[in-house]
Amino acid sequence: MTDPGATSGSSLWRNRDFRRFFAGQFVTNAGDSLYTVAVLWLVFELSQSTVLTGLANSILLLPWLLQILAGPIVDRLPVKPVLVGSQVLQGVVVLALPLAAAMGHLTVGVLLAVVPILTLATLLMSPMQTTILPRIVEEGQLSRANSALATVTLGLDMVFDALGGAFIAVFGVTTLFLFDSVTFAVASLLFAGIAIPAAEYDSSADEVGTVGCTEEPAEGRAEATDGGSELPDDDEESLRAVFDSYVDDLREGIEVLRGTVFVELVLTTAVANFAVGVTLAILPAFGGSLGGPALYGLLLGALGIGRLVGSLVAPYVESVPYGYLLLVGHGFGACSWLAAVYAPSPALTVLLFGLAWVPAGMSGVLTATLNQTVFPADMLARVSSTKGTASGATLPLGSLLGGVVGEVLGTTTTMGLTAFGFGFTALYVLVRPRLRGLPSVAEAEPEDFAVTVDSSQTGD
Repeated sequence: MTDPGATSGSSLWRNRDFRRFFAGQFVTNAGDSLYTVAVLWLVFELSQSTVLTGLANSILLLPWLLQILAGPIVDRLPVKPVLVGSQVLQGVVVLALPLAAAMGHLTVGVLLAVVPILTLATLLMSPMQTTILPRIVEEGQLSRANSALATVTLGLDMVFDALGGAFIAVFGVTTLFLFDSVTFAVASLLFAGIAIPAAEYDSSADEVGTVGCTEEPAEGRAEATDGGSELPDDDEESLRAVFDSYVDDLREGIEVLRGTVFVELVLTTAVANFAVGVTLAILPAFGGSLGGPALYGLLLGALGIGRLVGSLVAPYVESVPYGYLLLVGHGFGACSWLAAVYAPSPALTVLLFGLAWVPAGMSGVLTATLNQTVFPADMLARVSSTKGTASGATLPLGSLLGGVVGEVLGTTTTMGLTAFGFGFTALYVLVRPRLRGLPSVAEAEPEDFAVTVDSSQTGD
């Protein structure tokens, strides 16, 4: 499962496949950050409408809503071609924007037409990371690997979000999008150099495409079907078999979560994400009211710094009870958020807004590690994408509605109300003994979260 050059006790950074994956994530996240900041600010600048800004941001957030569809695809297809292909597609599509700018046709309509394509190309990345990491790093290094990836992606968010507005002002939007296309080309080359072992195959499966057959050779899959019989010759029957298997994969991902503690955790995350969606829709207007595009970039940078700090701290709090971290961390985040909105100076607003995101950065790393610890390895993509869809579907919804609410109530009032997103998690955990008593991530077992799976599959 790991790099041959990496032994059980070796440094994570001696694993050449992880280094390539790490570098690829670094570069591709630069591209994501650049076009996200540029698109949202351009939509607001061209339209002066929080409604259209919210619409654009809701499209950018669609991967959260559609992750449940991506999970079975990642579990079923060879992951490297999909990983590399998504980067190539984004690099090609983003070139349409500098072309439109050069021709004087870079409008809100063009931006809204291109964004969905870029969004769909990123759809597979979240379940892809969850699936790839257990194959290329040691189980004991998962938390550090997740933290390292969160650090590089969030750290890069911090840099490019903070400087995105200045980049556009100095170099122009055409140069920005040209540079953006180069980042995706570099990322595709880095990902192409990774050796990704196939997932372990569940020999007990006896239906086409059942759990555990990811990247299994075609002949291996044929042997697993009906005692070694070949797939039906009739194309319609084959297509129906694939579709039925896909639906079964979706159902299995949902069934594994049913009745577990993660259902309640997903609920709290969904509420928080709704508030975050509202925030992202009105943040260009809120930042503009405080100081223009520079303040908007600084607020996005503070968000990235806060999450970065949280991701760095996460491995050091693995031994702290998870329920306690949720209660105290999100309570602190809500208070910091509210104070940031009504702070007497823009500098204090940026500082407090960054502090509000520290608990979110911690939760992201710890949740990824929990997924990889308590769920079967051959179902990680399905479980991760199901959870991501259930909790993240509220992000685009919040962004879509946030633009409207912002125009009705004003950006400051709306920003103040969104602090309830983090506050809800703290209050919910406070009144739920089941959640308050959750053990630390380091000591977590499937039964602690009411996950019932075959122990022989877990964590491998």
